[in-house]
Order: sequence, then C-alpha cells, then structure tokens
Amino acid sequence: MGAEIVQLVGQAGPAVTAAVGAYGAAVLTRAQDAAAEATVGLGQRILQLLWRRGDEAGRTELERVVGEAVDERDDAYSAAVLGRLLRRALQEDPVLREELSALLPAPAAGAVSVTASGERSIAAQQIGTAISGDGHTLPRS
Repeated sequence: MGAEIVQLVGQAGPAVTAAVGAYGAAVLTRAQDAAAEATVGLGQRILQLLWRRGDEAGRTELERVVGEAVDERDDAYSAAVLGRLLRRALQEDPVLREELSALLPAPAAGAVSVTASGERSIAAQQIGTAISGDGHTLPRS
C-alpha cells in the first residue's frame, strides 16, 4: 500500500501544484474553465475531491495549506507541502485512493517518472557517478 500511495502522490502532485499556481486559493471553489490546461484542470479536480471527502477540520487544513502554497513563491516547497497533505489523506482513506486512481491516467507499462527539483538537483532511473556541489573532482578509475 505504501508504494501505491507514493505513486499516486507522484502522479497527482504536479497537477495539484499547477492548479494552485494558476488559480490560487480559489482553486477549491472555482468552476472548471473550459480553456484551462489539462494538468491544471486535473489538479483542480484532485483538490476538489479532497475538499468533498474531508470533514470540517480537513477542509480547514486544506484551505490553510493551499493558502500557504499560494503565498509561497518556492514551487518545490509548495509541492512538498501539498504532497504531504495528499499523502496523509490517501493513507487515511482507501476510498479516496480508489477515486484518485480513477482520475489519474494509468501509467504506461514500464514507464518511470523521475523528478528533480531545486538547485543542483539530480534525478535518474539509473545513475553511475553523480557529483553535485562545489569543489569536487571526478574520481579516478
């Protein structure tokens, strides 16, 4: 179950971050705009799913987290905060996991998603030697 949640958050996270970036806090109440980009629309639907499934305390927290993400100018921070919220909701609600899985496109067989964020970030499915930072030299064979 843990790997499934990590995969769902990995798929949903960029859409959620894009929706918050595009619509701000209004993402929770804004009507679907026909001209909206597919990723933004998907992120909005995911956030609205969280909103509908949450109780009063969950909705208050979602509003707070989305508001923080709107105010924050660091996309990596916003993605992390929204991802934690989504991960926790998915861990606590198996029905939400099913609903989110139905919203997201099925990953292609053998497809791998690798994401790196931030200055000097490194991401790879397979990697030999990776050096990040100042003052390093390549190791000698």
